[in-house]
Amino acid sequence: MVEPFPPEPWHLRGDMFAALWRVPWREMPGWRLPAGVRPLRLGGSCLVVTFWVDYRPGGTLAYRELLVALAVRDRRGPAACAVEAWVDDARSRAGGRTLWGIPKELGSFAFGPAPLPSARPGRAPVRTRVVVERGGEGFGPVVTGLHRDLLPLPGRLPVRGRLLQPHPVHGRCEVPLRLSGRTRLGRARMTAEPGGPLSCLDGRSALLAASIRDFRMTVGRA
Repeated sequence: MVEPFPPEPWHLRGDMFAALWRVPWREMPGWRLPAGVRPLRLGGSCLVVTFWVDYRPGGTLAYRELLVALAVRDRRGPAACAVEAWVDDARSRAGGRTLWGIPKELGSFAFGPAPLPSARPGRAPVRTRVVVERGGEGFGPVVTGLHRDLLPLPGRLPVRGRLLQPHPVHGRCEVPLRLSGRTRLGRARMTAEPGGPLSCLDGRSALLAASIRDFRMTVGRA
């Protein structure tokens, strides 16, 4: 039985921690991409983006998510493809898969501060711990992200983008995204259990990281 889910578009709000990672091509998992879509290459590496998100009440749904996207391109230019995702809400899982072909699985999350002795007040890192649940097999690998805010940017930064997803019914699905929020540049690190789905990010420091607080985001078409 498929859990009922809201129709698109979804209007979401909350806090987000995003990071860009450079991963050597030879270490990349064999993630599935839609036809006509290729990874963006930077020398011998690919670019991976992670989004740790706390979606708050007041939006279409309230839940937590870790979404991993590969930077890609098609004939229209750069985009992203969500290649791994975990959420703690069955409606989000069902909607993400059915509407857009996003491969969401269920997981449990713990968001919380991880103060460092040298951190100034208000600049404590945020540590996020995700336990990935694999259906019928108990709990899988533990993934931990550590983010530290550094430099605030003025205003509410607007961002537009699109996901290109392999869809079981439509073959290929293009998902428009619109987001704005208060942004701070920062630093991020990732640890992941060896052999897990995100082992290619284990021990890496992000090329670029940012927190987007009090964001408003629209996913999908009207």
